[in-house]
Amino acid sequence: QVQLVESGGALVQAGDSLTLSCAASGGTFSRVLMSWFRQAPGKEREFVAAITWTSDSTYYANSVQGRFIISRDNAKNTVALRMNSLKPEDTAVYYCAGRYSMSSATLMVPLHYQFWGQGTQVTVSS
Repeated sequence: QVQLVESGGALVQAGDSLTLSCAASGGTFSRVLMSWFRQAPGKEREFVAAITWTSDSTYYANSVQGRFIISRDNAKNTVALRMNSLKPEDTAVYYCAGRYSMSSATLMVPLHYQFWGQGTQVTVSS
């Protein structure tokens, strides 16, 4: 079992940058595909980005492509999400999630993830 704890959420202004971190413990982190999801009030949880075990592949939602960067450090059991050029529509609770499956077919489906953090709030003011 992998436990995940997010940090780094904040209130920022549009155009700012922010980095979220997710610390993992337990399990075999280096064999876990890691992703970030977000959920805005009244909306469903949506996929943001994912990174494979060895960081050889990354995936992004169209809405964040070119602005967000996902990375991981298997030696430190951490995954990060660098968010640039933030927009008010990026406001949400951000969750890190993990699973052992490397299948890209279900990357964007929350139900296919086994491990979840408690979330960290990101608010972008205009």
